[in-house]
Amino acid sequence: MNKTTFHNIVIVDDHSLFASSLEKLVNSFEGFNVLYHAKNGKDLQQKLKQFPEVPELILLDLNMPVMDGFETMQWLHENQKSIKVLALTMEDDERKILKMLSIGAKGYLLKDIHPDKLNEALVQTLKKGYYHSEKVAESLLHSLHSDETEKPAFKEREIDFMKLACSEMTYKEIADKMNLSPKTIDGYRQELFNKLNIKNRVGLVIYALKNEITKI
Repeated sequence: MNKTTFHNIVIVDDHSLFASSLEKLVNSFEGFNVLYHAKNGKDLQQKLKQFPEVPELILLDLNMPVMDGFETMQWLHENQKSIKVLALTMEDDERKILKMLSIGAKGYLLKDIHPDKLNEALVQTLKKGYYHSEKVAESLLHSLHSDETEKPAFKEREIDFMKLACSEMTYKEIADKMNLSPKTIDGYRQELFNKLNIKNRVGLVIYALKNEITKI
Protein backbone atom coordinates (compact mmCIF):
# COMPACT_ATOMS: atom_id res chain seq x y z
CA MET A 1 0.00 0.00 0.00
CA ASN A 2 1.39 3.45 -0.93
CA LYS A 3 2.57 5.28 2.20
CA THR A 4 1.44 8.63 0.83
CA THR A 5 -2.10 7.41 0.23
CA PHE A 6 -4.60 7.44 3.09
CA HIS A 7 -7.81 5.46 2.94
CA ASN A 8 -10.60 7.31 4.72
CA ILE A 9 -12.67 5.39 7.26
CA VAL A 10 -15.80 6.32 9.21
CA ILE A 11 -16.93 4.67 12.45
CA VAL A 12 -20.65 4.39 13.24
CA ASP A 13 -21.16 3.40 16.88
CA ASP A 14 -23.19 4.96 19.69
CA HIS A 15 -20.60 4.15 22.37
CA SER A 16 -18.33 7.19 22.35
CA LEU A 17 -15.52 5.64 24.38
CA PHE A 18 -15.31 2.60 22.12
CA ALA A 19 -15.52 4.74 18.96
CA SER A 20 -12.71 7.01 20.22
CA SER A 21 -10.49 4.04 21.08
CA LEU A 22 -11.23 2.44 17.73
CA GLU A 23 -10.37 5.69 15.95
CA LYS A 24 -6.94 5.76 17.62
CA LEU A 25 -6.36 2.13 16.67
CA VAL A 26 -7.35 2.57 13.02
CA ASN A 27 -5.27 5.74 12.73
CA SER A 28 -2.28 3.74 13.94
CA PHE A 29 -2.58 1.42 10.93
CA GLU A 30 -0.40 2.41 7.99
CA GLY A 31 -2.40 4.14 5.26
CA PHE A 32 -5.65 4.65 7.17
CA ASN A 33 -7.36 7.76 8.46
CA VAL A 34 -10.62 8.08 10.40
CA LEU A 35 -12.59 11.06 9.11
CA TYR A 36 -15.13 11.08 11.95
CA HIS A 37 -17.50 8.85 13.88
CA ALA A 38 -21.29 8.96 13.93
CA LYS A 39 -23.55 7.73 16.74
CA ASN A 40 -26.21 6.16 14.47
CA GLY A 41 -27.47 6.05 10.89
CA LYS A 42 -29.23 9.41 11.03
CA ASP A 43 -26.10 11.07 12.37
CA LEU A 44 -24.12 9.40 9.57
CA GLN A 45 -26.50 10.76 6.93
CA GLN A 46 -26.02 14.29 8.25
CA LYS A 47 -22.25 13.97 8.38
CA LEU A 48 -22.03 12.55 4.87
CA LYS A 49 -23.69 15.78 3.72
CA GLN A 50 -21.60 17.95 6.03
CA PHE A 51 -18.14 16.59 5.17
CA PRO A 52 -16.88 16.90 1.58
CA GLU A 53 -14.75 13.73 1.70
CA VAL A 54 -16.61 10.48 1.11
CA PRO A 55 -15.22 7.53 3.12
CA GLU A 56 -14.07 4.42 1.31
CA LEU A 57 -15.15 2.18 4.14
CA ILE A 58 -17.47 2.30 7.17
CA LEU A 59 -17.16 0.25 10.35
CA LEU A 60 -20.77 -0.19 11.41
CA ASP A 61 -22.24 -1.29 14.74
CA LEU A 62 -25.65 -3.01 14.79
CA ASN A 63 -27.39 -1.99 18.01
CA MET A 64 -27.86 1.78 17.97
CA PRO A 65 -30.76 4.10 18.81
CA VAL A 66 -32.72 6.12 16.23
CA MET A 67 -31.37 4.22 13.19
CA ASP A 68 -29.67 0.89 13.80
CA GLY A 69 -27.04 -0.94 11.78
CA PHE A 70 -29.48 -2.87 9.61
CA GLU A 71 -31.42 0.25 8.62
CA THR A 72 -28.16 2.10 8.05
CA MET A 73 -26.77 -0.70 5.88
CA GLN A 74 -29.95 -0.75 3.80
CA TRP A 75 -29.79 3.02 3.31
CA LEU A 76 -26.12 2.88 2.33
CA HIS A 77 -26.79 0.08 -0.14
CA GLU A 78 -29.50 2.16 -1.79
CA ASN A 79 -27.83 5.57 -1.65
CA GLN A 80 -24.05 5.19 -1.26
CA LYS A 81 -23.09 2.03 -3.15
CA SER A 82 -19.47 3.11 -3.53
CA ILE A 83 -18.86 2.92 0.23
CA LYS A 84 -17.83 -0.50 1.49
CA VAL A 85 -19.17 -1.54 4.90
CA LEU A 86 -17.84 -3.92 7.53
CA ALA A 87 -20.13 -4.77 10.43
CA LEU A 88 -18.25 -4.51 13.74
CA THR A 89 -20.40 -5.67 16.61
CA MET A 90 -20.83 -7.83 19.72
CA GLU A 91 -23.74 -9.66 18.04
CA ASP A 92 -22.58 -13.23 17.54
CA ASP A 93 -25.75 -14.42 15.83
CA GLU A 94 -26.03 -16.38 12.57
CA ARG A 95 -29.30 -14.74 11.47
CA LYS A 96 -27.82 -11.27 11.96
CA ILE A 97 -24.68 -12.23 10.04
CA LEU A 98 -26.88 -13.55 7.24
CA LYS A 99 -29.01 -10.42 7.19
CA MET A 100 -26.05 -8.02 7.07
CA LEU A 101 -24.38 -9.94 4.25
CA SER A 102 -27.62 -10.14 2.30
CA ILE A 103 -28.18 -6.37 2.40
CA GLY A 104 -24.68 -5.41 1.37
CA ALA A 105 -22.10 -5.70 4.15
CA LYS A 106 -18.70 -6.81 2.87
CA GLY A 107 -17.84 -8.62 6.08
CA TYR A 108 -18.91 -9.23 9.66
CA LEU A 109 -16.49 -8.79 12.56
CA LEU A 110 -16.84 -9.18 16.31
CA LYS A 111 -15.57 -6.44 18.60
CA ASP A 112 -13.13 -8.76 20.34
CA ILE A 113 -11.18 -9.05 17.08
CA HIS A 114 -7.40 -8.80 17.40
CA PRO A 115 -6.00 -5.47 16.11
CA ASP A 116 -3.87 -7.27 13.52
CA LYS A 117 -6.96 -9.03 12.18
CA LEU A 118 -8.85 -5.74 12.01
CA ASN A 119 -5.99 -4.23 10.02
CA GLU A 120 -6.07 -7.23 7.70
CA ALA A 121 -9.85 -6.91 7.32
CA LEU A 122 -9.58 -3.26 6.29
CA VAL A 123 -6.80 -3.96 3.79
CA GLN A 124 -8.51 -6.99 2.26
CA THR A 125 -11.89 -5.27 1.99
CA LEU A 126 -10.40 -2.39 0.04
CA LYS A 127 -8.24 -4.70 -2.06
CA LYS A 128 -10.63 -7.57 -2.81
CA GLY A 129 -14.01 -6.01 -2.09
CA TYR A 130 -14.86 -8.23 0.87
CA TYR A 131 -13.43 -9.85 3.99
CA HIS A 132 -14.75 -13.10 5.44
CA SER A 133 -13.53 -13.70 8.97
CA GLU A 134 -12.92 -17.13 10.46
CA LYS A 135 -16.13 -16.69 12.41
CA VAL A 136 -18.18 -16.26 9.26
CA ALA A 137 -16.34 -18.41 6.75
CA GLU A 138 -13.99 -20.94 8.35
CA SER A 139 -15.81 -23.71 6.51
CA LEU A 140 -15.31 -21.87 3.19
CA LEU A 141 -11.62 -21.03 3.41
CA HIS A 142 -10.70 -23.90 1.11
CA SER A 143 -13.27 -23.03 -1.54
CA LEU A 144 -12.47 -19.31 -1.39
CA HIS A 145 -8.74 -19.74 -1.94
CA SER A 146 -8.44 -22.94 -3.96
CA ASP A 147 -8.43 -23.39 -7.72
CA GLU A 148 -11.96 -22.74 -8.93
CA THR A 149 -11.65 -24.52 -12.29
CA GLU A 150 -13.78 -27.40 -11.04
CA LYS A 151 -17.03 -25.93 -9.79
CA PRO A 152 -19.80 -28.27 -8.73
CA ALA A 153 -22.76 -28.69 -11.03
CA PHE A 154 -26.12 -27.52 -9.69
CA LYS A 155 -29.61 -28.53 -10.67
CA GLU A 156 -32.00 -25.72 -11.57
CA ARG A 157 -34.02 -26.22 -8.39
CA GLU A 158 -30.85 -26.13 -6.29
CA ILE A 159 -30.03 -22.74 -7.82
CA ASP A 160 -33.54 -21.53 -7.03
CA PHE A 161 -33.18 -22.75 -3.45
CA MET A 162 -29.77 -21.12 -3.07
CA LYS A 163 -31.12 -17.75 -4.19
CA LEU A 164 -33.99 -17.93 -1.72
CA ALA A 165 -31.62 -19.04 1.04
CA CYS A 166 -29.82 -15.71 0.59
CA SER A 167 -32.96 -13.92 1.78
CA GLU A 168 -34.34 -13.69 5.31
CA MET A 169 -36.93 -16.36 4.58
CA THR A 170 -37.07 -19.38 6.87
CA TYR A 171 -36.65 -22.84 5.37
CA LYS A 172 -40.40 -23.40 5.83
CA GLU A 173 -41.16 -20.19 3.94
CA ILE A 174 -38.75 -21.27 1.19
CA ALA A 175 -40.58 -24.61 0.96
CA ASP A 176 -43.90 -22.78 0.59
CA LYS A 177 -42.44 -20.43 -2.03
CA MET A 178 -41.09 -23.34 -4.09
CA ASN A 179 -44.26 -25.42 -3.57
CA LEU A 180 -42.19 -28.19 -2.03
CA SER A 181 -42.33 -30.06 1.24
CA PRO A 182 -40.00 -29.06 4.11
CA LYS A 183 -38.46 -32.53 3.81
CA THR A 184 -37.55 -31.90 0.16
CA ILE A 185 -36.05 -28.53 1.08
CA ASP A 186 -34.01 -30.22 3.80
CA GLY A 187 -32.73 -32.57 1.10
CA TYR A 188 -31.67 -29.67 -1.16
CA ARG A 189 -29.97 -27.96 1.77
CA GLN A 190 -28.00 -31.03 2.81
CA GLU A 191 -27.03 -31.84 -0.77
CA LEU A 192 -25.64 -28.33 -1.24
CA PHE A 193 -23.82 -28.44 2.09
CA ASN A 194 -22.18 -31.69 0.98
CA LYS A 195 -21.31 -30.41 -2.51
CA LEU A 196 -19.75 -27.20 -1.19
CA ASN A 197 -18.22 -28.69 1.95
CA ILE A 198 -19.91 -26.11 4.16
CA LYS A 199 -21.65 -26.42 7.51
CA ASN A 200 -24.30 -23.72 7.66
CA ARG A 201 -26.51 -21.26 5.80
CA VAL A 202 -24.02 -18.42 6.18
CA GLY A 203 -21.49 -20.46 4.20
CA LEU A 204 -24.10 -21.02 1.50
CA VAL A 205 -24.80 -17.28 1.27
CA ILE A 206 -21.11 -16.41 1.03
CA TYR A 207 -20.62 -18.98 -1.75
CA ALA A 208 -23.65 -17.68 -3.66
CA LEU A 209 -22.50 -14.06 -3.41
CA LYS A 210 -18.89 -14.79 -4.29
CA ASN A 211 -19.83 -16.87 -7.33
CA GLU A 212 -22.54 -14.40 -8.42
CA ILE A 213 -25.34 -16.93 -8.15
CA THR A 214 -27.25 -14.11 -6.52
CA LYS A 215 -26.51 -10.41 -6.13
CA ILE A 216 -27.11 -7.96 -3.32
